Amino acid sequence: MMDSMNMTSAQQFPGLRLGLIGGACLVLLSLIGMVHAFNQREIVSGVISMGQTLLLFTAAFLAYTAAARTRPEAAGRILASAATAGLVMTALLLLLVLVGQLVNMRQVFINASPALFNSLLFYQESLPAGGALLLLAGAVTGLGTGLLYLTPALWRRALIAGFSSLAVAGMLQDLIAPVLSAWGPLAAVGEWIFSGNGLSVTGAASLFILIAGGTAAWAAKGESLRRRVERMETGPKRRLKLASLLVAALVLLILPHALGLFLSEVLTIVGLYILLGLGLNIVVGFAGLLDLGYVAFFAIGSYTVAILTSPEIGRFTMTFWQALPFAILFGVIAGVMLGIPVLKMRGDYLAIATLGFGEIIRILVLSDALRPWLGGAQGIGKITKAQIGSFEFASPQEVYYLLLAGCILVGFISWRLRDSRLGRAWMAMREDEDVAQAMGINLVATKLLAFATGAGFSALSGAIFASKIGSVYPHSFNVMISINILCVIIVGGMGSMPGVVVGAIALVGLPELLREFAEYRLLVYGAALVAMMLLKPEGLWPEATHKRELHEADEPAPSTGAGRAAASPR
Repeated sequence: MMDSMNMTSAQQFPGLRLGLIGGACLVLLSLIGMVHAFNQREIVSGVISMGQTLLLFTAAFLAYTAAARTRPEAAGRILASAATAGLVMTALLLLLVLVGQLVNMRQVFINASPALFNSLLFYQESLPAGGALLLLAGAVTGLGTGLLYLTPALWRRALIAGFSSLAVAGMLQDLIAPVLSAWGPLAAVGEWIFSGNGLSVTGAASLFILIAGGTAAWAAKGESLRRRVERMETGPKRRLKLASLLVAALVLLILPHALGLFLSEVLTIVGLYILLGLGLNIVVGFAGLLDLGYVAFFAIGSYTVAILTSPEIGRFTMTFWQALPFAILFGVIAGVMLGIPVLKMRGDYLAIATLGFGEIIRILVLSDALRPWLGGAQGIGKITKAQIGSFEFASPQEVYYLLLAGCILVGFISWRLRDSRLGRAWMAMREDEDVAQAMGINLVATKLLAFATGAGFSALSGAIFASKIGSVYPHSFNVMISINILCVIIVGGMGSMPGVVVGAIALVGLPELLREFAEYRLLVYGAALVAMMLLKPEGLWPEATHKRELHEADEPAPSTGAGRAAASPR
């Protein structure tokens, strides 16, 4: 009885518990050096740094969670719970500062430096003044987050979008500002928005108003506009769709020239992962076959092009386009060879077997026995670039178009396969193999076609990768590639083709843009995956069927009377 009473009390007022959890997270972020490293960049010049934004975001997120979990949902209790969470979190940070003043923590935690403690105290010379300011900031953050929770959904969405836009613009200022300055008319806008190290105060206020207002307007009118478009006649609707596609195509064509060399390189990396993700999405998302050796087909495509085009090997002198069909063919054959031994395997056993296949390929290309053909640890260099006439796909801005064509081709094939007879067989097999077999689906042929199709797409991306880099090495094809591609699919949404694009941008593009903080990349990666699994397990852009399956419990059950009426015979 006492345990149930304590549990009920914790559920009614979770601010203290979540405050302790959040405080531990803030202390961890401080001691591993993330706060100090991020403080080097300001979000709003002279107002808030990136490190302080990191602490503020973490505190606000857990205070919002405390507000959402407070029962009963009385306004006073919600505000008290959120404020308590914020206050407890900053109290633990203040405790860290006090311990750091009394004990030399740098013998254990090298990042527990005076510079860190000064930033936590808002650079106040007096410890009591800085500590009071820190506690006040926590209480205000929690109280503000509680008020945000009580705000109507329309304005809450607008405010979150506005603050998020400031954080993103401040983090990516070194990339956005040069792009704006390169476009003559927008140079003045860039100078007005950005001021030295961070956003200017006026620029930040204007950006916030623009994004928040646009989000509120779309939330208020977007649904009616969508219905109006759906009610349009076939002719105007088709013309509108065609115009949208033309605008999207124009944007994609001019994108690398608008963004510059560095961002074009980031786009090519994202494009490679999209191409790989679309292939693995067929195996894992459509057919439900967990493949952790997917990088093997990527390596096969790369090494096939390298062997057939590189003068270092000296056995063949093909062009890229002549070698490309062989790369895809060998990838498909390897996919079938992998599929045959694992036809009876499911789940974890299938994952381990495919993981072993990937390691076998990596060890083979690394071996000295195959050095005359595969180059061994030295790899293969001087790989021929893709070329059309006199135009060579050499720079990132040129390779972008090669990858764009590959993504469009693979995306179109995946889209056509998804709704085909074969695609429906894959999805039936994903749901239940025994039922699918009972319905007359040939599991052997269906599984082999899934492995072969995904392997062919992976080999295509490997061929483009080899041509882009100009050399291949065994260490470029480790198991982390397979895991990263699987993470892209999970975060984007299993079985969703738009989700692959969104997942690649979120997990590959953003970390590349913040490469200066590379030592914390895997930590952020893991935290993002954990948050995704807890908050949005269906992915950022989920497939409709998968989303419905995961949210069946959230749908309201039919009333007892209705169910009885439906069940009673007439």
